Amino acid sequence: MTGKKEVKILLDKSEPANGNAPVGKLWDKLSKTRRRLKDRLDIVLSGKKAVDSSLLEELEEILFTSDIGVEITEQLIERLQRRVDRKSLDNPEQLKTILKEEMISFLEAGQELSAVNEIPDKARNIVEVIMFVGVNGVGKTTTIAKVAHYFQAQGQKVMLVAADTFRAAAIEQLQIWGDRVGAEVISQKRGADPAAVVFDAISAAKARKMDKLFIDTAGRLHTKLNLMEELKKVQRVANQQLSGAPHQVTLVLDATTGQNAIAQAQVFAQSLGVTDIILTKLDGTAKGGVVIAISQRLHIPISFICTGEGLEDFEIFNPREFVEAIFD
Repeated sequence: MTGKKEVKILLDKSEPANGNAPVGKLWDKLSKTRRRLKDRLDIVLSGKKAVDSSLLEELEEILFTSDIGVEITEQLIERLQRRVDRKSLDNPEQLKTILKEEMISFLEAGQELSAVNEIPDKARNIVEVIMFVGVNGVGKTTTIAKVAHYFQAQGQKVMLVAADTFRAAAIEQLQIWGDRVGAEVISQKRGADPAAVVFDAISAAKARKMDKLFIDTAGRLHTKLNLMEELKKVQRVANQQLSGAPHQVTLVLDATTGQNAIAQAQVFAQSLGVTDIILTKLDGTAKGGVVIAISQRLHIPISFICTGEGLEDFEIFNPREFVEAIFD
């Protein structure tokens, strides 16, 4: 499960986020990040007549403190400096436009997205199994409900699996969300073997000719290697029941944790072969710049972003729309 797999969770990336959601909605949700980055940039550029080393140093500080990260900040500044040296950048008013395009370029290079919205072949009785992982408190169960709601709106049949059997509250929470979105939830009693629950759920999903099966796992501290081993067991058992399962391992990250999200992602990716990332709580943080750092450092596609508590506060990640929302 360590090799990269084609990410099938996305619609055609040329479509606007959320099918037809206006960029204005995303603009509103990312106001805290925009204030951290764009508003400070406007202040620095105000009244400047030339692009010199002093201005680039001020810009570097703004980028770094916007959680874009040291490496990405250095690369961006180096690209700008090369433009200055070539005399293709001499007007401070150009800086914001060029910086925006460079960020979009970084994000698009890191995505490697598939443009597939595939409904399984009913004749072959194939269900796509997606395993959701992440540490405690990232909003994983709520995110699963949002993804289920999204794909149900596309006409697909979705089943949920309560594989977090260590907390009775986790099973109840998933059941509540399942009832709310109208998705069947497969669960067993507290303390049951998570892998056994998944084994039975895949059998049920195949019998009911489901399109997608979403596995909710227990929140794991990425530093607890023994807990990672339990997730690997779930993967092995899923593959025994259905060859190739889980077909995706989706990592849910809390954007408010900033650079720590990268450390989490690296461990999960090394242990479980993460195929895509969903970022939550982008509306409640000024650290949205971490999206760029995650994309560039990990080269794992960001499939969706969550910008609120509601089921509709959920969008396909679009690099250009994201950057425009934090710059314009």
